[in-house]
Amino acid sequence: MDGDVVELHIVSDSTGETAAKLVLALEAQFAGLVFEEVRHPRVESEEDLRRVVSQARGRPAVMIYTLVEPGLRAAMRLHCRRARVHYCDLLGHPIDAISRVAGVAARMEPGARAPLDHAYFRRIEAIEFAVKYDDGIGGGLDEADIVLVGVSRTSKTPLSIFLGYLGHKAANVPIVRGVEPPEALFEVDSHKIVGLTIDPARLAEIRGERVRAMGAPRRRYADMEAVQEELDSALRVHRRLRCPVIDVSELSVEETAMRIIRLVDRRRLEREGSGA
Repeated sequence: MDGDVVELHIVSDSTGETAAKLVLALEAQFAGLVFEEVRHPRVESEEDLRRVVSQARGRPAVMIYTLVEPGLRAAMRLHCRRARVHYCDLLGHPIDAISRVAGVAARMEPGARAPLDHAYFRRIEAIEFAVKYDDGIGGGLDEADIVLVGVSRTSKTPLSIFLGYLGHKAANVPIVRGVEPPEALFEVDSHKIVGLTIDPARLAEIRGERVRAMGAPRRRYADMEAVQEELDSALRVHRRLRCPVIDVSELSVEETAMRIIRLVDRRRLEREGSGA
C-alpha cells in the first residue's frame, strides 16, 4: 500500500512520549508509507478507550499504547478485537516478563519516572559542556571525552549536543581554510579525536540553503571550489592528527553519534591493551 496513509494512534495514561519515541523508529523502517500520528494522552478510563478505538474503526490504523494499569490494558485488547483494529501493547508484556523473572510486582504508576541518578546529572553536565565549548570556543579539549574536527556544516554542534545527551562530553573544533587549528588540538590524546567530512556537492547545497535562509551575500561560502578547498584543508588536518574520519553525507545525527562512540571506545581499548 505504498503512498497510502497509515494512522498510528498513540495511546497513553500519561504523556505518550515513551510510545512516540518508538513510533519514530518504526516509521523509519517503512520508506514507502506515509504515517499520520494521532496522540491520545491521559487515557484513564474504559470510556476513554472506547472513544479512542471508535476513531480507528474501519481505518488503516494501529493502536500503539503504553497503559500501566492491567485493567485498562485488558479493556484495550477487548475493544480493539471487537472493532477489528490492530494493536500493540508496549508496556504490558515487558512488565509481566520482568515481574515473573524478578518475583517483584511493578508499581503500576502511570508516568512513573526513574529516580535522578549519577547518569542523569552526568548527561546534564555533558550537555552544558557541549554548549560551553561549541565551535572551538574556550578550549575544553583536555576535559572532553570526544573531540570532533571538521569544516562548517558537518553537524559538529548537533552531534556535540546529542553526544552530551548520551553522557559524553564533546568539544568540537572548526577547520577554516587559511586558519591554522589551535595548537592545543595536536596535544590532545589522539584516541578521542574523530574527523568529520562530507560530500562536496552535498556541503555546497547545505551551505547554499543556509546563505539563502540568512539572506546573506556570502557566495564564496557555498561556492563549490571554495567548499572543495576547505574539505582538502580538513583532510590534511585529519592526516596530521591521524584520526579516523566519518563521512556524514548520508547519516543522521543519531547514526553518526553511534559510530563516533564505537570508534572512540575501540581506540581507547586498543590503547589500554597496548599499554600506551
